[in-house]
Amino acid sequence: MHNLAIFFVFLVALEALYIMRIEMFGTPEKHAQTFDMPLEYTKQEQARTAMANQGLYNGFLGVGLLLSLFLLPSAGRFFAVTMFLVFISIAAIYGWLSSGKIKILYLQGSPAFIALLLWIFF
Repeated sequence: MHNLAIFFVFLVALEALYIMRIEMFGTPEKHAQTFDMPLEYTKQEQARTAMANQGLYNGFLGVGLLLSLFLLPSAGRFFAVTMFLVFISIAAIYGWLSSGKIKILYLQGSPAFIALLLWIFF
């Protein structure tokens, strides 16, 4: 079961890096399609800057998870991975509550919640 927990944590990290790629380097059309936003909005410079900034934070979360999972000694690994999974879970809950889109909670939150439960209990 421990390997399953590591696998889920790895998947959550990859998802955060994937979201980073879309937010930082995606086209306005990709942003509009992926995040259910009006194309006119995603073409605005301020929206593109905000999206790229959000992507940077998602990248930090993904890299932080990977570094915690594979480079930290076991004494700090449990705490660091747990902390990053909680951060991602909170971000998914906030994204859902602030946007009203359950899709965020399902797509970003579910893998993080599952990984967190597996990580804590196994």
